[in-house]
Amino acid sequence: MAGCYVLGERVRRGRATDQPYESGILPTGNARLRLTAKFYLIAMFFVIFDLEAVFIFAWVIAFRELGWAGYIEIVIFISILIAALVYLWRQGALDWGTKNSKKVIGSRQ
Repeated sequence: MAGCYVLGERVRRGRATDQPYESGILPTGNARLRLTAKFYLIAMFFVIFDLEAVFIFAWVIAFRELGWAGYIEIVIFISILIAALVYLWRQGALDWGTKNSKKVIGSRQ
């Protein structure tokens, strides 16, 4: 490391170079963004379904050794996942758009 310091090229560093994020380019805005709760919901869904994919992948690898018992277990597992997805769908957890107010026929607005 001492050799690198002695033999290395000397670079004149400015104030912008010392900043950790932009690496020498002057920052153009605030790095703190406000994210909606939907972003975090998508992140949670990704983590949950990613873990489920790991379990299903492990089942696929050991499919021949598990036999019918393993097949029944994965069918139950996938059925629970589908039931949970349908429940979330009906509760409105997967509605990303704005909710439109439904007009009642015959009402005055």
